[in-house]
Amino acid sequence: MARIPRPHLPVRPIWLCRACGHPWPCGTARLSLLTEYRGNRMALLIHLATLKVEAEEQLARLTPGATPAELTERFLSWARARG
Repeated sequence: MARIPRPHLPVRPIWLCRACGHPWPCGTARLSLLTEYRGNRMALLIHLATLKVEAEEQLARLTPGATPAELTERFLSWARARG
């Protein structure tokens, strides 16, 4: 019997990937997001910035040591256009 793949979505409020357990967005989630938002990088960055703010608020309650700079790297830096 074939196993149905689980989507790589965040588990809130801990912001780990539901499928692989890595910090979200994991590599697979990043690829999925790049595909979903192909041709509209600005919309992708706005979506990720909104999620970053949500994650920042939730993670601050769980792990007060998480800095906004770390979350910016995790949520936004990878999605910026190259070149």
